Amino acid sequence: MPFESCDATWNMAVDEAVLQACIAGKVSNTLRFYRWNPSAVSVGRNGTIDDQVYFQNAKQLGVDVVRRCSGGGTVYHDYDGEVTYSVAAKIADLVNNSDITSVYFKIYEAVTDALRILGVSADFSQGDAKNCPNLTVGGKKISGSSQTLSRGYVLQHGTLLRRVDLYKMFQLLKLKNVSCTQATQVGYQKITSIENELRHNVSSDTVINALKQGFKAILKIQLQESPLTPFEKELAEKLCKEKYSTKEWTFKQQK
Repeated sequence: MPFESCDATWNMAVDEAVLQACIAGKVSNTLRFYRWNPSAVSVGRNGTIDDQVYFQNAKQLGVDVVRRCSGGGTVYHDYDGEVTYSVAAKIADLVNNSDITSVYFKIYEAVTDALRILGVSADFSQGDAKNCPNLTVGGKKISGSSQTLSRGYVLQHGTLLRRVDLYKMFQLLKLKNVSCTQATQVGYQKITSIENELRHNVSSDTVINALKQGFKAILKIQLQESPLTPFEKELAEKLCKEKYSTKEWTFKQQK
C-alpha cells in the first residue's frame, strides 16, 4: 500500500480490516506503511488509559488517543518522527511454527536489515512480561511492536523511530511514580532514533525504501503496491465508526 498519513482511528481500523480481509481470503499477505496525523498515543488492548496517559495533556497538545486491537504497552506516535509498519499475514508463511516470539523475530529481521541498509546496527531483544520484543541499538530501544493473532493469522504493527522528541513523549505517557521531567531523563538513557545514531537527517521516504528492501530480502517476497480493496475500505469505515471512534472501546479496559 502507499505510504499513508491518517488519524489514529482510521489507522487502527485499516489495520484490523486488512487482517480480516486476509483471514477471509480476500487479499494476500499485506505490508502497510503509515504515519499518524495528528500525532497520537495508542494504548494496548488491555491497557488502562488513566494509568498510562496524561489525557488532558493530549487534548491540549492536539494528540489523538486510541486503543489498539493488539496487546502491548502504551506508545506515542509522532507525526514527524516515526514510520509505522503493519504486517497482516498467515503465520505459516512467516515461520515454521506458531511460536509468537519466532514471528516477532522474523519480522524484526526485516526491520534490522532495513536499519543495516541505513547504517544502523540493531539487536533483537525478547522483551519481558511487561514489554513486547523490540529492537535496540547499544541497549536503547529504536523499534517496538505489538501483535494480535486470529485463526492462524497475525497482525503485527510496529514503530521505527526516525527522530524522537522525548520531552513531548513523556508529557503524554505516564510512568508510575515518576514525574514527566524524570521520565524524560530516563528516556535519554533508554530510547534512541535513526537520526540520533547517524547524526544527520534522514527522510521518511528513505526509511520506507530501506524497510521495503529489508522485507523483500528477509521474507523473500515481491511487493506490489495497491490501494485498499472495496471490502477492506467498507470494513475499515465500519470499524472506525462503530469501534475505534467510540468512548466504549477507547476508555474501557478490554478483556
